[in-house]
Amino acid sequence: MSAQASADADVDLAVVIGLEVHVQLETDTKIFCGCSTTPAEDEPPNSRTCPVCLGLPGALPVVNEAAVEAAVRVGKALEADIAPETRFHRKNYYYPDLPKNFQITQYDAPICADGRLEVTVEGERREVAVRRAHLEEDPGSVVHEGGSIDTADYTLVDDNRAGTPLMEIVTEPDFRAPAETRAFLSKLEEVLEYLGVFDGSRDGSLRVDANVSLVPAGEVDAEGRVSEAALEEANRTEVKNISSHSGAEQALAYEVTRQRNAVERGRVIDQETRHWDEARGITVSMRAKEAEKDYRYFGEADIPPLRVADWRDRLSIPELPDARRERFREEYGLDRESAAKLTSSKPVADLYERIAGEFDPGLAATWVADVLLGELNYRDMTVAGVSGRLDEVRDLIALVDAGEITRKNAEETVLRAMLDEGLDPETVVEREGLGTADDDEVTAAVRAAVENHPDAVADYHDGEDGALNYLVGQVMSATGGTAEPGEVNDRLRAALEE
Repeated sequence: MSAQASADADVDLAVVIGLEVHVQLETDTKIFCGCSTTPAEDEPPNSRTCPVCLGLPGALPVVNEAAVEAAVRVGKALEADIAPETRFHRKNYYYPDLPKNFQITQYDAPICADGRLEVTVEGERREVAVRRAHLEEDPGSVVHEGGSIDTADYTLVDDNRAGTPLMEIVTEPDFRAPAETRAFLSKLEEVLEYLGVFDGSRDGSLRVDANVSLVPAGEVDAEGRVSEAALEEANRTEVKNISSHSGAEQALAYEVTRQRNAVERGRVIDQETRHWDEARGITVSMRAKEAEKDYRYFGEADIPPLRVADWRDRLSIPELPDARRERFREEYGLDRESAAKLTSSKPVADLYERIAGEFDPGLAATWVADVLLGELNYRDMTVAGVSGRLDEVRDLIALVDAGEITRKNAEETVLRAMLDEGLDPETVVEREGLGTADDDEVTAAVRAAVENHPDAVADYHDGEDGALNYLVGQVMSATGGTAEPGEVNDRLRAALEE
């Protein structure tokens, strides 16, 4: 099928998508020099640089061992092959934020190859093949003032990020819909965070380039794969500068629609690189798509080959999300949904295990998955963001478990004050007077509710469902909300049956 034939409006076309995911690795220093990767607050542009990351004459790169270790751990998690020998190359091209006009990367000897990652798409588990994962340095960053990439008045360059260690993870073209890419990116980020090699809260920590083609539907086999020949015949569009899971789905949905519309109008799909303009929700043409030969790869003579295949056995990785999810279901008797919530991030899973070790696993699941995460999400906070206060969360659950405060007051008053005001649970309980009512106080309140509301008592005996709830409310009001609703319910039923 020629490029012109690919624009035949009568051909039923299938979507083919492959991803190149650029992940910033969490190291203290850059990949080839000693410059810090941790930006200081209000740090001036171009202040975290040196002759090496700027590529000045005579400056020699030295490989960051921590970055290599992180790459091997990622390879293990992806069940990839670790190369017996890996080496670096120079990839020659010009960008304003690439000071030396070439990027040190890996070409024909990536550190990891032939991996896999299982994802769940619409309730169905499937495998995405990872072609390769290699190390490289990040370029700097640009700021388009007064508009977007094609409308800005001018562009500023900041080389502070130049030289930050990146791992580029390249999938096979295994995606058939934009929504599938979002599921993959979510799962990949989850795995990377469990490994401790990635911090998703960093600006620009995960960036995606996506290759999109439309091929005749008949070229997709029963297993959903497409031949290399069919892909070669179909002109490929690369969409760059995607920075989020939702952004990937939106950008690719737009690009697929754009290409389908072009086909319906009898137009040829140009092989080009396009920029995702998130503010406008469109892709815009940047340049013709380079071929591999345009990069003029050649070996990086200043860095010797790396032989790290034996590191696979030496370096350990933690229990990964899927394995931990299944263990939570078996060990703690959790349902699938609760187990998924509680393993959505490593800090959440660690907190749950700590709470479940002291209290009933079901109670711990309710508090962590529903109560705490719900309040944190409402405030756009994370468990990691309150990591220094997890002892206070445990103390609050202990107060409820011991019957010293009601669950309702703990959830609606104490926890919210803890998060909003930074108070410890004991301080809030004392300030608000939230200790549970004693037995005599509850007994007296139940007796008063029955005696003072004969109409509600009669309605209860006539089978009206709301009557009991009304009486419970009277008791809770009389005790200032310090009685346990379940106990009040039971006591009222007993009193009404006398």
